[in-house]
Amino acid sequence: MERLQVIQCQDADCHNWLEVLVGCDCGDECEIACHDTPMKTLPVQTADKTTEKHVPLIQSVPEGTKVVVGSTLHPMLENHYIMMIELMDGDYVYRKYLKPGEAPEAVFPIKAKNPVARELCNLHGLWKG
Repeated sequence: MERLQVIQCQDADCHNWLEVLVGCDCGDECEIACHDTPMKTLPVQTADKTTEKHVPLIQSVPEGTKVVVGSTLHPMLENHYIMMIELMDGDYVYRKYLKPGEAPEAVFPIKAKNPVARELCNLHGLWKG
């Protein structure tokens, strides 16, 4: 398992999503299960072929670093929304959790030098920009 890898429970009624804090070198021997079923590693997606609603965009703002989800803003509905936004800068990770109805954006009070942003959509998984 790799550091910062996101995994998801495969039970339709369960909403467990986990992020690996420290990776390991155990390869296929390492398995995390939920409901006695192995959890699935989410692929990191970087290109949205439809209307660019998932790729996070990074902007420098006077307050720090802003991440907006999608060049066309992602919907924030009860059944389809961005669960969290992460800003990674070297060995630092900053995170904001979101709820339906909130804007799909976050301002982090840092001036990131080498920023990478990720977001987690409850329906379409993990995206990086």
